[in-house]
This record gives sequence, C-alpha cells and structure tokens, in this order.
Amino acid sequence: MKLTTEQVQHVANLARLEIEPQAVEKMAGQLATILAYVQKLSEVDTTGVEPTSHAIALTNAFREDRVHEHLKPESAVANAPEKEDGSFVVPKVI
Repeated sequence: MKLTTEQVQHVANLARLEIEPQAVEKMAGQLATILAYVQKLSEVDTTGVEPTSHAIALTNAFREDRVHEHLKPESAVANAPEKEDGSFVVPKVI
C-alpha cells in the first residue's frame, strides 16, 4: 500500500507529532511496509481459532484475602523521627 506524504502528515498531525519535512518520505515507506505486513496477516486462515487476549495462559497472582489484626498505633509510629499522641509529626505544608 502506497502512502502519500499528505496522508503521513495527516496521521502525524492526529498523533500530535512533528515530523521533519525530509523525514516524511522515509516515514511513508516505513508505514507502507507495516501496513503491508498487517495486510499479510489478514490472509491467515483463523477458522476455529479461539480469540485470546494473551499469547500464553496467565493465572491470577493475587493471594487470598485473610483477616488480620490491625497495626497498633504505637507500633506504626515506633520508628518515626517525631511523633505526638500516636501520630506522625510532619512539617506544615501550605
């Protein structure tokens, strides 16, 4: 598929890209090669192939939720450089 320089500039504008005028011809050739490859992929017979979202099977890596006792305030602020009444003391931010 041959792309014109106007088409390349239009796509670049939509993507908010600045392309140097001397690079437009090169970009047109590269995009044409990519589109030709995608066209080639559409020729593959995928009858009976289930759609997938990943090339390999994935499993959930999350652990089961377990109820635990919450952290005691004294433990939470134990290593704080400054603390007051069970809370962290931090610089005032305005």
